[in-house]
Amino acid sequence: MITIDGSYGEGGGQILRNAVALSTITNKPVKITNIRVNRPNPGMKAQHYVAIKSIAEICNAETEGLEIGSTCVTFKPSTIKGGKYKFEVGTAGSITLAFQAIILSMVKTKEPLTISLTGGTDVKWSPSWNYFQNVFLPLIKKMGVNVFPKLILRGYYPKGGGEAVITINPIKKIQPLKLDKPEEHLGINGLINISNLPDHIITRMKHTVIKTLLKNDLQTTIDVDQSTSLSPGVGVTLWTQSKNAILGCTVLGEKDTSSEEVGKKATNDLLREIEAETTLDVHAFDQILPYMALAKDNGISKCIVRELSSHASTNIWLIQQFLDVDFEAVQSETNILFTIK
Repeated sequence: MITIDGSYGEGGGQILRNAVALSTITNKPVKITNIRVNRPNPGMKAQHYVAIKSIAEICNAETEGLEIGSTCVTFKPSTIKGGKYKFEVGTAGSITLAFQAIILSMVKTKEPLTISLTGGTDVKWSPSWNYFQNVFLPLIKKMGVNVFPKLILRGYYPKGGGEAVITINPIKKIQPLKLDKPEEHLGINGLINISNLPDHIITRMKHTVIKTLLKNDLQTTIDVDQSTSLSPGVGVTLWTQSKNAILGCTVLGEKDTSSEEVGKKATNDLLREIEAETTLDVHAFDQILPYMALAKDNGISKCIVRELSSHASTNIWLIQQFLDVDFEAVQSETNILFTIK
């Protein structure tokens, strides 16, 4: 059994989710200790519990210590069962983080899986639904992982109440990702999602994004998804139009932050990635790392990132506890070329 110190590095819920996912993929039992022990509220939160419980049910795993507040969990995976599943993350717990853990866990499924989750679709410290759908899923699709998403209802903090469904089809093999050359960005796509808030927020946010990007000679198309939800919320997601690479970013609105500030921050975040000539944005790199490691038997993966986040550093360490894989980094003035083999 592999033992993972959950307080290592970034020390958050990512270690727990990815350790269980890698355990399922490799069929190696795992014990995760010190779960979130350095956080203000240590132990497993509801959203972590539901993600692990979902994976355990789908792959018939034996577990010990799987309960909210637990700081130690043992997970012994078994055979993945295809079919339809429905789980509740609860309140505004992140649906997208749970989906990412489930998708990674199920890359070796031999039968189709349809999974429905309720909770938060657009909440802090997690990929927004639009980032998940328009950046993360297209990137893993390039690697042969086909996931079909459907958004039913948005869910924002604090009440959540969102719902989404994904279908995961059996995968023949995971292909390496070769993004070692900067790409020309043909334009920017964007989507503003808003619920239970005045229309002028859309106008102001949209105007700020378009004006800022035009100053940088980038044409932009911004769509709007206006809906009703249990709690008000707004966010903007931007992503590049390129031949192979996809760079993206999301900024959610907050009570004391103006529409203009939200639009400007999202635009500047994306421009920072473009100016560094990256092929994966900082967040996507962290999320795609396990897939590039799993693809090593089929070839070498390469990508260019602006910097190595604490999440990514922790993820690299964790992956190497389960897989025999090498990560090489070559630093330049503006970015880092990563090779995974």
